[in-house]
Amino acid sequence: MDSFLPPRRDRLQGSPGAPDPAPSPPDLNEPGRPGDFLRLLAESGTPLTPPAPSGDAAQVQDTHGTTVIAVKYRDGVINVGDRRATAGNYIMYDRAEKIVPVSDNMLIGISGSYARAMEILKYLQTSFKYYERSQLQPLSLEGQLHEITRVMQQNIQMAMSGIGAFIPIVSAWDRRARQGRIYFYDGMGGRFETPEYAAAGSGSERIRGVFEYIVKTKGRFSEMDRTTSLQDALALLEIAADLDSATGGSQKILPVVKILTADGVETLPDEEIMAARDAIADAGFAPGVSETDLPNASEDPHGV
Repeated sequence: MDSFLPPRRDRLQGSPGAPDPAPSPPDLNEPGRPGDFLRLLAESGTPLTPPAPSGDAAQVQDTHGTTVIAVKYRDGVINVGDRRATAGNYIMYDRAEKIVPVSDNMLIGISGSYARAMEILKYLQTSFKYYERSQLQPLSLEGQLHEITRVMQQNIQMAMSGIGAFIPIVSAWDRRARQGRIYFYDGMGGRFETPEYAAAGSGSERIRGVFEYIVKTKGRFSEMDRTTSLQDALALLEIAADLDSATGGSQKILPVVKILTADGVETLPDEEIMAARDAIADAGFAPGVSETDLPNASEDPHGV
């Protein structure tokens, strides 16, 4: 008759031959998770973060990316970046790509150390793809953001040495909420979400108040159409270029503009960028106007 009785609790919890309890599902966002590319690099002897350089960091000429901007609009997020890369007082390159897709639903704009930022962006692209192929599912948005925090924290040693510091702006399409989202990070890996806009780089401080002025006088970026939001973003970049010598404008080399929506990443053609630039000029905003182009303040406007 014993064979027809239900199994006793003590037989399931410690008696020999009892089945093991079902394991709890793994946390996909924990360090060391299955599909963790950072751990794979460390175990292979090629960690992402090399030893800190020795000697005087001032002797190392570190090329920097300058101003990047992200603003929302009705259907997603617009990312604008000038093309200038500088090293001290030198313009090293005027066609730098500072807005890079790292997955189908994420763009990152970079400012600061260009070489280090591009290395980490390549790592993130490979890490997200490695996870997707090894786990047969894409990494969640929270998992992607957590991975960026990890690599920023891995980079603290390089930043503290005087080279290798960079600040990213992350634009992501949230598939669950079906909306664009914007995040920025500090040098220690702290993550902050902003409701309307973000900017980083040497020109960002000059235009911080202009963002608020636009929101208070014209309305929220997230309620604008694509054309209006793009024109405002280009005007902001031109103001930054006028007030910051390290930021390139749109007169000589067009900025890079990428848009993130539910359909993925779109790179705007030059014709659309030029049309938006010409539109803000026709509306009275003339990029590159200097004091020499204005009436002489010492002259009496009435001719007296």
